[in-house]
This record gives sequence, C-alpha cells and structure tokens, in this order.
Amino acid sequence: MATIDTSIQKPTSSAYDRLGPLGQSLAPFVLALVVGALVLTVTGKDALSTYTTIFQQAFLGVTNLADTLLFSTPLILTGVATVVAFRAGVFNVGVEGSLYLGAFMAAWVGFTWTGLPGIIVLPLAFLLAGLVGALWAWVPAALKAYLQVDEVVTTLMLNYIAIFFTSFLVNGPFLAPGTANSMSPMVSPQAEVPHFMPSSQFNWSFVFAIVLTLGLWWMLRRSTLGYAIRMVGDNARFAAASGISVARTIVYSMLLSGMVGGFAGAAQILGVNGRFIDNFSPGYGFQGITVALLAADQPLVIIPAAIFFGALTNGGGLVQLFSNIPIDLINVLQGTVMLFATTRLTLKWFRGRKARVTA
Repeated sequence: MATIDTSIQKPTSSAYDRLGPLGQSLAPFVLALVVGALVLTVTGKDALSTYTTIFQQAFLGVTNLADTLLFSTPLILTGVATVVAFRAGVFNVGVEGSLYLGAFMAAWVGFTWTGLPGIIVLPLAFLLAGLVGALWAWVPAALKAYLQVDEVVTTLMLNYIAIFFTSFLVNGPFLAPGTANSMSPMVSPQAEVPHFMPSSQFNWSFVFAIVLTLGLWWMLRRSTLGYAIRMVGDNARFAAASGISVARTIVYSMLLSGMVGGFAGAAQILGVNGRFIDNFSPGYGFQGITVALLAADQPLVIIPAAIFFGALTNGGGLVQLFSNIPIDLINVLQGTVMLFATTRLTLKWFRGRKARVTA
C-alpha cells in the first residue's frame, strides 16, 4: 500500500537569502566596490592603489577620521529621518525642506538671542529647529493620510518652496550687514556646538546623531508607536483591522521624520557653518534617501552606511590631490550603491507581495 508523504517541505532559499541580514546589507557596498574597480581597470587605473588612497585619506590619522565622521553626521540624521517614514510605508523625499527650515531657525535663535548662555540657547535652537521641521512635514502628512495625495509629489515640491523661502530670508531681511554673499549674521559663540579638536570641525553633533539613531531604533522596536508604524508599513489593511489608526500613524511618522530633518539642519549650521548660508546643503536630504534605501528597515545600518558615504566624500575629495583619479569615480560608487540598494528593496517588496497573494 502506497504511503502519502505528509511532511512539510521548507521553501528553498536562494544564495541571497543565505547571506543573512548583515550580508544583505553589506552586499551593495561590496558590489559597488567591484563595479568601481572594473571602471578603474578599464580606464587604465590601478583600482587597489586608488582604494588604498581613499581609505588612507578617510580613516588613517585622527584628523582624517574626524573629518569622515563630520561628513557622516548629516547623512546619519537625514537617513534616520527617511527611514522613520519608510517604516510607515511613506516615501518622504521632503527631508531636505525640513533641513533648510530647521537650519534657518537654529541660525535665527543663535544670532538673535545672543545674551542666553549656551546651556539654554543650544538646546533651544535644536528644539525649535526640530519643531519647524516637523511642522513643515505636517502638510504633506495630512494630505497623504486624509486625502490620499501622493507624498512623493508634495514633499518634492515643498523642498523647493523651503529652499527658495530661506534664500529670500538671507537675501532680504536677514542678510548680514556688510556682506556681499547671501548669508545670515554669525551665531553667538555660546550657540555653537563644541568641537572635539582644533584641527577639525568634528563636533558633538555626531554623538547626538548616534544617540538619536539608537533612540529611534528602540522606539520602532519596543514602543507602542513604533509597533503601529511597523504594522502600518507592513500591511495597512491588517493594521486598520487590528484597531490601529492608519492616518494618525502616518502623520506621526512624518512628523518624526520632519523633526529629525530639522535637527540635521541645526547640527550643520551650529556645528560647522556658524551661520545660515544660502544653498548650504549639497543635497543632504536626498543623500539621506540613499542611506535609507541601503539600510531598508534596519535603522542601525544607517550608521555604517552614512560613514561609508562620509569616507567617500572625505577620501574621494582628496584623492585628486595625490593621483589623477577624477572625482567622478566617487559619483560612480555612490550611484552604484544606490542602484543595488534600490534593487534589494524592490526584490524584498515583490517577495512580500507574492507572499501576501499566495497566503
């Protein structure tokens, strides 16, 4: 008599699945370095020598390492800001706008309330910067949550409004007297974030970024709000059926995202620039999207991802001084990382969708 095999067969796992979460996070970095090496080899350059030079300029020596961490700081904050929205299923590309408005608010506090001691004016500047950044994110959040307006369009358009508005402010009523460039007055010395060493602008904002990242990681994993954000991001219908307010959760996640974006602007102005400068950002908010794509739903991965991009910025900017390697190589590496990170996220989304359909 034939027997029937009732055992449950486990689904076969691909080589990518067997890498595990850490390996999957590192894969885009490794693949980007391989592509960069191929580009260098094809153009007749020595890939090993180039990478060695970038590494030395980025990490060897206290000042070099400090500068790398300095360049990483705004990317950690903008990356975390983007991930908080990602986890709720919202693609917030408006962190740049929150960063600009938060930066101006921090500068305004710094050059207006010059009589306050540092123990008061510095936390106040960050607090108001975060508040302004959150309020700026509230508009697209409400449109998304209650009217189903696409958040990519609204946040992208609001970026330009924020940038042009701050440009008007520092070219008009808040232009520093006696300066030809578009910038605000200097903030008071007590409003500046203290530096670690005189040879670098590396400052305590990096520690603030790390602590904030750890705090938001804990919030997403352990708190009631974090649970709601994760549920809405994974399956909004199931979350609604479980009694979670999807609209309110989306608004909260966007407010958190905008708040951290405002913090990023304050950290850059009070820790590095010392005043608000028109168009000061090289695109920190958009670079944070790349970092967030690479980290996917793992906030802690943001820290090494941002340091990687900070190393490319610091080491790549100096590599031209020691070799004939063009700075465009850094753009190739950054673009390749983003390509593979986006592919990784897309594959994960398709697999999740397939699992929901077949369930």
